[in-house]
Amino acid sequence: MTITTVKDGKKLEVIPEGRIDALTAPELERKLSNELDDTAEELVFNLENVEYLSTAGLRVFLACSQEMEARGGSIRVVHVNEVIMRVLTLTGFQDFLNIE
Repeated sequence: MTITTVKDGKKLEVIPEGRIDALTAPELERKLSNELDDTAEELVFNLENVEYLSTAGLRVFLACSQEMEARGGSIRVVHVNEVIMRVLTLTGFQDFLNIE
């Protein structure tokens, strides 16, 4: 998996590519812990190039959602394909993630 991040003012966009699973989720967590600083008010996950999302990836989204909520920020998930949307819907993540 490759992970690109783009910082624009108070927004951090995270663009993973490939699979977010038990093997790659820790890498995503490390990248976020290095990139997501106290100035970020908006976190955007661009999933355009993600082909698979496991429960390990969902755990990363949950932790980020909780962190952003605690700091008064927001989280958005954009460019979600049909397969990933099904996972988010079946697990109830669409109830608390802002999915566009």
